[in-house]
Amino acid sequence: LLQKILAAIREQKSPTGSSLAYLKKTLKIESTAAKNQLAKTLKTAVENGDLLQEKSSYKIPGQVFEPPADEKIEITDTVVGTGPSAASGDTVTMKYIGTLMDGTEFDRGDKFRFTIDAGEVIKGWDRGIKGMCKGGSRTLVIPPKLAYGKRGSPPEIGPDATLRFEVTLLSIAPKK
Repeated sequence: LLQKILAAIREQKSPTGSSLAYLKKTLKIESTAAKNQLAKTLKTAVENGDLLQEKSSYKIPGQVFEPPADEKIEITDTVVGTGPSAASGDTVTMKYIGTLMDGTEFDRGDKFRFTIDAGEVIKGWDRGIKGMCKGGSRTLVIPPKLAYGKRGSPPEIGPDATLRFEVTLLSIAPKK
């Protein structure tokens, strides 16, 4: 079973790893006994160092999959903060300015608060804020697929718009 799991993870090529749901679907795991066997195999593989687990996703140690070009965020740190870095599940408070690539400002906030990876913001923010430390500032250039996509967010943001954000991390409340 472990070899099938490894093959499924390699086939998906996801930079964030393969979720438990993806593995169940890909390996056609349906019965309770099969689900229990999968859970046991995954637990043993993590304990033995054959897999890395991050929440409910699994990765192969040392194997890095680059995101597709339309999912790459351009990140430029302008100020590196101090202390612990923001991670999935942390609640962060941000100061930001959002502009279109032609420089037109469409939004700004002084104390915008959200939880990373909770689906509260565009995916580009979830990915682009991770790793920042308190007091840090960065520029994020987010492709349409990780922003508002083909629909845009009318009237300010048109379809397939690449967005630029100047962000500063004001505070981090670690996941409880």
